[in-house]
Amino acid sequence: MFSRIILGIAGGIGVIVMGTLGYRLLENYTWLEALYMTVITVTTVGFGEVRPLGPEGRIFTIILMLTGVGTIFYLLTAFTQFVVEGKLRQVMGRRSLERTIRSIKDHYIVCGYGRIGALVTEMIMESGREVVVIDDKEEVTRRLESEGINYVLGSATEDESLLAAGVERAKGLIASVSSDAGNVYIVLTAKDMRPDLFIIARATEPGSERKLKHAGADKVVSPYFIGARRMAQTVLRPTVADFIDLTFHSATDQPLRMEELPVGPQAPLAGVSLKDSGIRQKLDLIVLAVKKPDGTMRFNPPADTLVEVGDTLVAMGPGTSMSKLGKILKGDSA
Repeated sequence: MFSRIILGIAGGIGVIVMGTLGYRLLENYTWLEALYMTVITVTTVGFGEVRPLGPEGRIFTIILMLTGVGTIFYLLTAFTQFVVEGKLRQVMGRRSLERTIRSIKDHYIVCGYGRIGALVTEMIMESGREVVVIDDKEEVTRRLESEGINYVLGSATEDESLLAAGVERAKGLIASVSSDAGNVYIVLTAKDMRPDLFIIARATEPGSERKLKHAGADKVVSPYFIGARRMAQTVLRPTVADFIDLTFHSATDQPLRMEELPVGPQAPLAGVSLKDSGIRQKLDLIVLAVKKPDGTMRFNPPADTLVEVGDTLVAMGPGTSMSKLGKILKGDSA
């Protein structure tokens, strides 16, 4: 479509050049007079002839007028079509995105696509989960659209934005805007709409953690505190830090993973002890802990611990085996 506009502009320039040369050669006009006659003829203004035209000049004027009007009409049509189709494509793309968001569930909502929000979004998507980002900056949403990431343009403190992001179907929400006050308001709004929604909030200033928890955040994370602790651990316990990096790095390029795996009602391992489950022998996985439905955690569970429906196994081992165990505990495969 853009090529049609370029073609129309080139045609218009060609008509002006042709008309100027024609009047110059046929009527012996000066260059300025020839250009003036060409412009008033092509635009159909028709103030009057610079000097009386001969038969050849009049025939040339007729041809120039028809050619010029046709070229201008073509250019206007191409430009109008470009604008209308661009708007239509934008509207259709937006509707397609809204349909996509309405069709997903058990996804995560990331509020704020700054440095922290972008990294959180990337890591969640690497794990194969669906994400919807809420941000109030158009330049950010244009980048999200180019990257194929679901988004909602608006403020995460507004009910409409959270509803558009599917808060009623979401599995969790991450409040990661740069303002602690903004995160508190997001948590309050989201909890008012979904009291059972799992929310993680970012804290920046000292004392904000307590306020965010009072607002309803299930977990509060301070990136600066975590970064400082990570640097101290690297200095004091470099081997431990390297091991943690190995297990929590991107699941796509590391052989060792640590994962939490819920036990579904159709899991064939439900009611089976860990020693008889084959998790260690067949899948080469280590069960580090078992979290019970009431929230109690059993670290380093003994071999006779029963795997029960509603439990969550914290396991570590090869990524391929982890995926197999996840399917087994969901009941997808025996």
